[in-house]
Amino acid sequence: MHTGGVLNIFGKLLVLTSLFLLLPIPFSIYYDDGMAAAFVRCALIGAGVGLLLVALFRAESDLGHRDGFAIVVLSWLGLSLLGALPFYFSGVVPAFIDCFFESMSGFTTTGSTILPQIELLPKSVLFWRATTQFLGGMGIIVLSLAILPLLGVGGMQLFQAEATGPTKDRLTPRIQDTARILWGVYLLFNLALIMLLMLGGVDFFNAVCHAFATISTGGFSPHSTSVAYYNSGYVEMVIIVFMFLGATSFTLHHQAFRGHLGEYWHSEEFRAYLGMTVVAVILIAGLNWGYGAYEGVGEALRSAAFQVVSIQSTTGFGTADFNLWPAASQVMLVLLMLVGGCAGSTGGGIKAVRILLFFKFARQQLRNLVHPRNVATIKLGKVKVGPEVMAAVLGFFSLYLVVFVIASLVVTALGVDVLTGTTAVISTLSNIGPGLHLVGPAAHFGDLPPLAKLVLAFCMLAGRLELYTVAVLLTPDFWQMARRPLWRFGKRAAAAGLPENSGHGGGK
Repeated sequence: MHTGGVLNIFGKLLVLTSLFLLLPIPFSIYYDDGMAAAFVRCALIGAGVGLLLVALFRAESDLGHRDGFAIVVLSWLGLSLLGALPFYFSGVVPAFIDCFFESMSGFTTTGSTILPQIELLPKSVLFWRATTQFLGGMGIIVLSLAILPLLGVGGMQLFQAEATGPTKDRLTPRIQDTARILWGVYLLFNLALIMLLMLGGVDFFNAVCHAFATISTGGFSPHSTSVAYYNSGYVEMVIIVFMFLGATSFTLHHQAFRGHLGEYWHSEEFRAYLGMTVVAVILIAGLNWGYGAYEGVGEALRSAAFQVVSIQSTTGFGTADFNLWPAASQVMLVLLMLVGGCAGSTGGGIKAVRILLFFKFARQQLRNLVHPRNVATIKLGKVKVGPEVMAAVLGFFSLYLVVFVIASLVVTALGVDVLTGTTAVISTLSNIGPGLHLVGPAAHFGDLPPLAKLVLAFCMLAGRLELYTVAVLLTPDFWQMARRPLWRFGKRAAAAGLPENSGHGGGK
């Protein structure tokens, strides 16, 4: 790993994020919430640290996969620390651990909150809270590759480390062009949703905040009662559509914008994702109505449709307290939490394509037991799935289970009850937002022990970066390959005209 090159790019990302910290200032001035100076201070802190890193460490051109892993994880940790400052300076959230939890939840588009009364935050901080999800949705690294060609070095490594799913598809030969296309589609969806929400009577500020939290499948709302605040069938339907789109592969959206609408149906993953959504809505609506949770079928269907799409897309918005639903409906929602959205989307979870491949693999193993001489290959659509992809899928399931078990043991050992602790881990590891019981849709994470919040923040990061990216940094082999950083002003290097760590080993 090239430590100097990693820190140099991390510094540039800090500078870029510091510019976004200036966006809430107009809202602060308009609403006169007194936070303008605080946001300037936060931006100066981020830019100062970033420029210092750029000044101290040299950019390196031969970055590899290890460097991509390090940059992405370091960026999410560093940006979450920087993003926590506005919450801390607001005075509403006095504990910095809580500020870090809220910021990490935003950047990873999880949507879990420690705030019992969200409306107490100044308007500009609420806008920043939504902005963290906007940046985290498509990815700050992908944004950087799109608008900063100077980060093009090692671009594919960064893209692969941050993108979701078992495979990382490039839409164009140049990774910067792919990043621009993805962000272009992402911005277009956000603009469309803002306009549609305003047509439904939502004011500009709330329309922007909800759009940022919907397309990113983040789920932060400026209201404690979430989308239920509006009690509008129109608003709910519009958000349902865009939550579903946010959790669908943006590669398919790009193809649709090019006139190939049939690509949606040609995608086996999309058909599976759509099928699971429809079946879950019908079953949960039927259960809720049958058990008397709702008086009318229409009311049960409307509530089930919103919550199913919200949970499976990993957005986490709420229009109902599903803690009050029948146990069978709650179990189905937990299963949807595990599944999540599609690969290549802003959604979290295990991903529909991995679930699909897992069942194809299981079916193949059963067939092999009946027909030992049968030679069959697993296909996704018309494409053969190689053994290396299946190994990665099965490895992901194993790693997910290990992280879930360890995190659940730690959280429950801290005094959290089993139902709250396990569903809190699932919701953060799958980047959902709400869990069950004490962390349900009508509750919050603020009463959990501080150490439990740090464990859950780690789960958010691991889930957002597809587990492997974070797990690989915890292995001794990764750090054994780390090289000493290239200082810009090394005395020995300046005298010899060579990099300061010239002659030291280390691979990519």
